[in-house]
Amino acid sequence: MDIFLKTVGAVNDETRLRILRFIDLNKEVCVCDIENAFDMIQSRISRHLKILKEAGFLSVNRKGRWAYYSIRTPLDKFRQNILEEISFLEFNIPEFKQGCKNG
Repeated sequence: MDIFLKTVGAVNDETRLRILRFIDLNKEVCVCDIENAFDMIQSRISRHLKILKEAGFLSVNRKGRWAYYSIRTPLDKFRQNILEEISFLEFNIPEFKQGCKNG
């Protein structure tokens, strides 16, 4: 029941829905690219990413000092269905703009 509530709580925020869709569209995304695209401070983006990761949506891959986020695989049917439903929502998803020097 706890993971169900975390999952529902994670998608009960428009910013997190937009971040999920952004990552889903762009595959593996550096945290600094998310900050740049959403024009938010690092601490706020990190908080949203932590909630989405704890809810089972995201995986993180560290490359040097950078953290790259992607949709977790395999993703269970419940979360897959949520991602599919998010794709039908009408909200602005920012364009990918590289915000850091990877390396």
